[in-house]
Amino acid sequence: MDDEMIVRLYWNRNENAISESSRKYGAYCTAIAQNILQNRSDAEECVNDTWLRAWNAMPPHMPSVLSVFLGKITRNLSFDRFRRIHREKRGGGSFDVVLDELAECVSGSDDTERRWEEKELKEEIDRFLSRLPKEQRYMFILRYWYADSVSDIAERFRTSANNVSVTLSRIRQKLKRDLIERGFDV
Repeated sequence: MDDEMIVRLYWNRNENAISESSRKYGAYCTAIAQNILQNRSDAEECVNDTWLRAWNAMPPHMPSVLSVFLGKITRNLSFDRFRRIHREKRGGGSFDVVLDELAECVSGSDDTERRWEEKELKEEIDRFLSRLPKEQRYMFILRYWYADSVSDIAERFRTSANNVSVTLSRIRQKLKRDLIERGFDV
């Protein structure tokens, strides 16, 4: 079933929307949640929550790309669960490494001004990524959006983990310079 039909099922409040979403995007959403949470049962719970969140969001929301819409819901739910799980016990998770790597480029300040600049920052990162060669852009997105491991990315691109690490490090350095040049406080 195509995405338009699935969205129509949501809008018509037809429960088949959930089974069709699960059939078509279950593995995709599970991979996102699993990469972040590193726990199968937590990942499955986030994916199940994704279907409920999508059910509650449509209508009024009409996603233009269903896979991105569902993936973003899964990612956000997984981050929330990760934070909840690790609130008492800090460290130990592989996702902490991903966040630490990005912290080199973007500070995690919680001040009001920083939150206000969030939209501009997102737009600048999008512009930066659009200027990267396709392979580097995909590596960056796989690592920092999907939280794929360096070894998984290396396998996907048929290269060494060291090469991926070096490439990602150089991209982060370029991103940091780019953000500084454009006036962002990093």
